[in-house]
Amino acid sequence: MRAKQLFGITVLDKDVNEVGKIEDLEIDTETGNVTKIIISLNKGILSNDSIEVDFDKIATIGDYILLNNVISKDDDGEVEKVAVEVEDE
Repeated sequence: MRAKQLFGITVLDKDVNEVGKIEDLEIDTETGNVTKIIISLNKGILSNDSIEVDFDKIATIGDYILLNNVISKDDDGEVEKVAVEVEDE
């Protein structure tokens, strides 16, 4: 998959709640690897709020991007926290 194909893809959290869409990527200039995805939050037409999520928090990439964690929002749609689940290996 090419990087430009990621832009605009819908992002779902672990509980399959729609978080937003991919707005941008952060790339490590030394390795060329994507380190973070920037998600434009679903808050309204005029909203441009976004959050950064580490690339290693992505479970799958396909028609949607599914995260390994839950993105919690309060009643106003503001992001309260990012709950990260750590798996034992």
